[in-house]
Amino acid sequence: MVENQLTYELDGDVGLIGINRPEKRNALHDQMFVELGRLIEEAGQHAKAAVIFGVGPDFSAGLDLAETLRRLTDGDMRRRWVGAHAPHIAFDKIARGRIPVVAALTGAVIGAGLEVAASAHIRVAHDTAFFALPEARRGIYVGAGGSVRIQRLLGNARMTDMMLTGRVLDADQALAQNLVQYRVDAGKALETARKIAKVVAENTPESNWAITQGLARVNDMSDDDGLYVETLVAQNAVSAESEKRLRDFVEKRAKPLDSPAQSRS
Repeated sequence: MVENQLTYELDGDVGLIGINRPEKRNALHDQMFVELGRLIEEAGQHAKAAVIFGVGPDFSAGLDLAETLRRLTDGDMRRRWVGAHAPHIAFDKIARGRIPVVAALTGAVIGAGLEVAASAHIRVAHDTAFFALPEARRGIYVGAGGSVRIQRLLGNARMTDMMLTGRVLDADQALAQNLVQYRVDAGKALETARKIAKVVAENTPESNWAITQGLARVNDMSDDDGLYVETLVAQNAVSAESEKRLRDFVEKRAKPLDSPAQSRS
């Protein structure tokens, strides 16, 4: 059953979603995309942030190519889609859903697996993680939003290089090239992602919504349009909680920010 190929649990204010097909290196197929979208929506109803991770050593080695071959042989991939297809719908629910999403990346983060990761808002890479877009080697092309989301992270030149040459990036290279925001030691990806998600969940829902929905859209606009939208988003991020939190800061009840040096000590 596809339900068993993804797991879900609620850890306080954080929803944990696991890609649970380790015998296939967490390879993805259409019904898994549908279920992933459903679980993201469920997390949005009950949690304030979410983490997506891979069960076993790999996050996801990409599409289930056996299924892709079957669909190609049957002619399914040549038929015109009417509207968005399953991965686009699922990944849009991650990128533009109700709550921020953190991806904990281990082992293979390849093809569609990288497209899942790119739809999250924060990415944490374990030192075993490696990243690739081998679609051209298989005679296909990215088809789950990668040409938009991954390209925005890497830039055109770097993504073109990865796709044309099959180049594989390790965790350090992924950090240096803006594909991930955190690089952690072995065994720490999920733990770190959960800690980050818990910190994110402490923000007001209105602020998190403004950040995850506003920034991506402003990024696509001219400076003038972006400044206009920023004003509208900022006004709508204010909530009943805002006055209390500002007063706590002004009256020195809020916890001060730690410097990076203090955080490491």
